[in-house]
Amino acid sequence: MEHLQPKTAAFHTLGCKLNFAETSTIARQLTGAGYEKVSFDEKANVYVINTCSVTENADRECKLHVKRAMKANPEGLVVILGCYAQLKPEEISAIEGVDLVLGAKEKFNILSYLDDLQKTENHGLIHSCEIDEADFFIGSYSIGDRTRAFLKVQDGCDYKCTYCTIPLARGISRSDTIENVVKNAGEIAAKGIKEIVLTGVNIGDYGKGEFGNKKHEHTFLDLISELDQVEGIERIRISSIEPNLLKDESIELVSKSKSFVPHFHIPLQSGSDDLLKKMKRRYLTVLYSDRIKKIREVMPDACVGVDVIVGFPGETEEKFLETYNFLNELPISYLHVFTYSERENTEAADMDGIVPVPERKRRNKMLRILSEKKKMAFYQTQLGKTLPVLWEHENKNGMMFGFTENYVRVQKPFDEQSINEIEFLKLHKIENDGTVSVVPAFEEFLAKI
Repeated sequence: MEHLQPKTAAFHTLGCKLNFAETSTIARQLTGAGYEKVSFDEKANVYVINTCSVTENADRECKLHVKRAMKANPEGLVVILGCYAQLKPEEISAIEGVDLVLGAKEKFNILSYLDDLQKTENHGLIHSCEIDEADFFIGSYSIGDRTRAFLKVQDGCDYKCTYCTIPLARGISRSDTIENVVKNAGEIAAKGIKEIVLTGVNIGDYGKGEFGNKKHEHTFLDLISELDQVEGIERIRISSIEPNLLKDESIELVSKSKSFVPHFHIPLQSGSDDLLKKMKRRYLTVLYSDRIKKIREVMPDACVGVDVIVGFPGETEEKFLETYNFLNELPISYLHVFTYSERENTEAADMDGIVPVPERKRRNKMLRILSEKKKMAFYQTQLGKTLPVLWEHENKNGMMFGFTENYVRVQKPFDEQSINEIEFLKLHKIENDGTVSVVPAFEEFLAKI
């Protein structure tokens, strides 16, 4: 009798932390059903690619990874899911090698399609939906390494920003129940993982849709108050949160918390009030400044990251300089700079005042240089301080890396015993690669003897 090989599955994720959390959950579904997880460049029965619609080259990236899968195993089944699969299912199904495209509603039902799935010659099968059918919540978390986990608490968005396709790709705002989030956090803690990163599309809107309705049964403040009580988690980091939804009470809680770290990532998108209105953002620059001021008042050493878009329609040189000067004067720590690109089915795609692409790139470069200056200035303020560092598993040319609670990236010679451990160390010097070297905190050591 022929010996049956175990079924194998490989996974590749494009895009955000939320996608990583969902890929991990889908991978656990498959391993629970008897699949063995293998590397994406190995021979596998099934290749799952979780796509993103935010990156400029979504189409090209998707094709590239389909080719990788076909090179590893021409007979392997290729399944595409995620935001790009919801927005452009027909285009994706026409890519050579794609066998199945699953939209927002079906991606967590992947197992029900695999048994009968055959390798196709032409178009892959599409199981998509109207995005308003994606009104349920599937809790997810990812364990990418032994150091941190991404925990999904919310999905979808009710905002109508004029440049964004995410509401079309992910549907309405809805949340996990507090009970389930706390349960998942407990499971992560039980695996010995020291840090959780809370993720979602619009996590400050947490509580809406928690019980399948549009009411806010709980708030983001309720959520973080409960999570702060979970035993066994050393650090909880909040991923991107809208400035209008980051309330004083939440900032105060983080400042006094035993688990939440002093690190915020707050999208701005533009420092011009005119452009914020055109983007249909829900705040103006004065509110944004107030949020940063409040954080600095209660957490002077907090790290604050900012998202900003350059080249939005109507961004004249004068309006760009408004953004540049606004950011230059704000006490922030780093920027994530995005170059505006036109998206189908968005209001901005039809707006006047198109900024030439070379000019968009020039502005992007200016802000990236500003970001580097901001980061180095922030790191400089932390030198000489003794801070807890959580070490990661990577060995890069004999060095290992970790992060302080306030997101300073530090390095030391690789030591396997330090992986996933928290050490109190003195921040010593900014190295040429932009990380900070550390030295033992002798004063603290002597104080304990």
